[in-house]
Amino acid sequence: MTKKSLAYKLTLTLLCLGLSGLSYSAETTSTSSTTQDKKEDKTPEAKVFTSKHQITIDGKSLAYTATAGTMLIKNNKDEPIALFGFTAYVKDGGEQKNRPIMFAYNGGPGSSSAWLHMGIMGPKRAVLKDLDVNSRGPFNTVDNEFSIVDHADLVMIDPIGTGFSRPIGKGEGKDFWGVDQDIKSVSSFIVQYVSQNNRWASPKFVLGESYGGMRTGGVSYELLTHYNMALNGIILVSPYLDFASGNAGIKIDTPYVNFLTTFASTAWYHNALAYRPAELQPFLREVEAFARDVYAPVLFKGVHASAEERAQVLAGLEKYTGVKASYWDKANLRMDEGHFLQELMRDKGIAIGRIDSRYQGPNINGLSETTVYDPFGSAIAPGLVAAFNSYYRQELKVESDREYQLSSGEVGMNWDDRHVQPDSGGMKVPAPNTAVDLAYAMSLNPKMKVLIDSGYFDLACPYGTVDFVVDHLDIPANIRGNITIEHYEAGHMMYIHPGSQPKFKKTLADFVDSNSK
Repeated sequence: MTKKSLAYKLTLTLLCLGLSGLSYSAETTSTSSTTQDKKEDKTPEAKVFTSKHQITIDGKSLAYTATAGTMLIKNNKDEPIALFGFTAYVKDGGEQKNRPIMFAYNGGPGSSSAWLHMGIMGPKRAVLKDLDVNSRGPFNTVDNEFSIVDHADLVMIDPIGTGFSRPIGKGEGKDFWGVDQDIKSVSSFIVQYVSQNNRWASPKFVLGESYGGMRTGGVSYELLTHYNMALNGIILVSPYLDFASGNAGIKIDTPYVNFLTTFASTAWYHNALAYRPAELQPFLREVEAFARDVYAPVLFKGVHASAEERAQVLAGLEKYTGVKASYWDKANLRMDEGHFLQELMRDKGIAIGRIDSRYQGPNINGLSETTVYDPFGSAIAPGLVAAFNSYYRQELKVESDREYQLSSGEVGMNWDDRHVQPDSGGMKVPAPNTAVDLAYAMSLNPKMKVLIDSGYFDLACPYGTVDFVVDHLDIPANIRGNITIEHYEAGHMMYIHPGSQPKFKKTLADFVDSNSK
């Protein structure tokens, strides 16, 4: 669901594993059929399960076919290396070559697509109560009036190590678990699906959430340059694109500035400010100006900042974040989200959510310097996971005795973070930034449009980090207008917020419609 935790980010061993020696082919099967003769190969079998459904959205009935299961992936020696899990929803009837198709996934790394699938994208949606703990059954689903299936066919992707996707045969986790390995394998899956289902002529879109933004930046470039597959558009939901500007707590000053505005919106939401303005938006414009024009220059000066400049910054930090200047002073003007969320309401025994800072829960350890759990995750995950598993096995008729991996710690802890940027001369850059790949893809394909959704209460991928990356994209001026940013008064998964759901659907539908002609 989100980018890796700070502990993981700081301890990750940056290994170069690559996929340069692999190429991919894929085979799907009819329901429960095998991919190889059991007598010759006893590796796990790829299976798909097909079912017919109908949904009514905006008063219009839509018949569609759901295909859920796994695709067999092989290397260039025709040896099985993975089963790649997916769920496809395709409208029945009509000419498919003119029908848009969208591929979507979450992030992690190590997250399945169940969050997007059951939160907003699929034809069924988990019944979740916003700002409440969804941990008491029964756990139900409803027809999703906010699904995109009335505007585009949809393929939900579970990267290797998540969902039912896993390495098999000659494949190993290291072949898939890394920035570049992941980009290559996901791109290959998209190409194989398009080829096997005769969708090359269709308008194509890719949507990625959180670390899925890092993936999508690379995928857009990989598809274009390696497969000559041009995308009509990409959608980045609460995206994480750049390690250096998107991770506070790694002794780089830029992210501290980028996080400050979401610290401020969080303190505003929880009434933790000494002088709280009535409206959020004018307040955020004021904080943005402070962060850019006062805070950032002082951090840049380091020890050369004067006592007066430091005092001005400390006063502003307390004013805008609700955390005392004395605490900021001890932190040397720099604070990551873990410390902020623990400190903001420590005196009330309350911890604040990271994925969505509107959420709060009991502070389990009042002496801890950082939060020990995320109140948002514990409130949302039980209901969503239960609803998804019930839906997947009962309505889509997927038969498996394996656990569906919602999130995999094994994938995250073994992730190879290095990335070969298009401009790095083949060198693996240790701090990945696929905004570079995205800039190249936009320049090479100036008709590709970009939609970005970002939440004001997201401290996993704060909106300031997103705006910073977009403002620094090295692209020609004439295509900068290809980027649209929508902000929501919600968190990382803004589509859980009832007030944001209609906007999310309309914005996405309009984007698909306007860029499919």
